[in-house]
Amino acid sequence: MGVTDYKELRVYRLAFAAALQVFELSKAFPSDEKYSLCDQMRRSSRSVCANIAEAWRKRRYQPAFVSKLSDADAKSAETKAWLEFALRCRYIAPDSYAKLHDHDDHICRQLRVMMDGAEQWCSPSPEARERLADYFVGAAEL
Repeated sequence: MGVTDYKELRVYRLAFAAALQVFELSKAFPSDEKYSLCDQMRRSSRSVCANIAEAWRKRRYQPAFVSKLSDADAKSAETKAWLEFALRCRYIAPDSYAKLHDHDDHICRQLRVMMDGAEQWCSPSPEARERLADYFVGAAEL
């Protein structure tokens, strides 16, 4: 089945679900973290989705497509760093951290698959084919 919109991408759906989970978890952070760790985590997790959406619109230009996916990958890694701070500060439970860390790993791997196979995504066709990645088989969404 072809993908005609970025919202159909598994990686986008997983990133969006992870960003919503970060939002929910960060609601319980201490008020003095509202404009620091909480804000940073929310912004970086949302940026993953935004960069995937931008990459989709830049598919006409393979280097731009790969660049935006690389930005999404970097924001996913940034989110993982903020999650580790939240864990160490005891703002999130170890199981919540592990689940989100695992999802971010899946996101990063899928972005790598897309970057490595950019030519498949950057065709003149308005529809692209999404390759199944092994780690998505049986992976539970958030």
